[in-house]
Amino acid sequence: MRKLIFFLLIAMSVTACHKQVQVTGVTTEAIPVNASADGIQDLNYLARLAPTKEALDKEMSVQIGYAPQALWVGSPECPMLNWATDALWEAAKKVYPGKVDIAIVNMGGMRREWPKGVVTVGMVFELMPFDNELVVLTMKGSDIWELCESFAQYGAQGVAGMRVKIRDGQVKEVTVGGKALKKDQLYTVATSDYLSGGTDHMTALTHRVDLWRSELRIRDLYLEAVQTQDTIRGRMDGRMDIQP
Repeated sequence: MRKLIFFLLIAMSVTACHKQVQVTGVTTEAIPVNASADGIQDLNYLARLAPTKEALDKEMSVQIGYAPQALWVGSPECPMLNWATDALWEAAKKVYPGKVDIAIVNMGGMRREWPKGVVTVGMVFELMPFDNELVVLTMKGSDIWELCESFAQYGAQGVAGMRVKIRDGQVKEVTVGGKALKKDQLYTVATSDYLSGGTDHMTALTHRVDLWRSELRIRDLYLEAVQTQDTIRGRMDGRMDIQP
């Protein structure tokens, strides 16, 4: 009898394990994350954080330059993008062991504008909040021409050391160092490790024949450029000439 009861209990447990569960209803609730949640604060945590925040705010507010005119962002060419591309180009020339022909910076990488007036450390961090690094690519002229065709199709990007003329969605002329681009010649291109992966429709950058890594953050190079220049100007010189 005890054995029979034992086997019946096992059978019942096995049956229970295979019991099907069905969802009979779902209830959802939307919890908005907005200013209404500002009042929910951990005061003890904020108190512990206060000294660090105060020190960081002090560091970010340090003036390192002055812009006599606003550096705004816009297409196909703008002061902010031109300054950033020129600064990257000049920085690359100082650290790369060879000649640096051009520099490329993406429009989407410009995360803020600088109004007329003081330029602080924090403003540079806001411009470049990413830890992107400077790289120098060796590329064929034909691939640089293809890169310019992406500008014609998807929109302008920042260039230095190069001038691009686009009409009716077609690349008409590309010059490097004042000379016509030669498709069978090799050129060196300073840019970010992010763009070297072909992002922002710049797949032509992945066709390079060589890649040199500086292991230097572009943000740090921008900080150095602002401190060195003191007076920050973004030159508008027609380097990205796009007309319908």
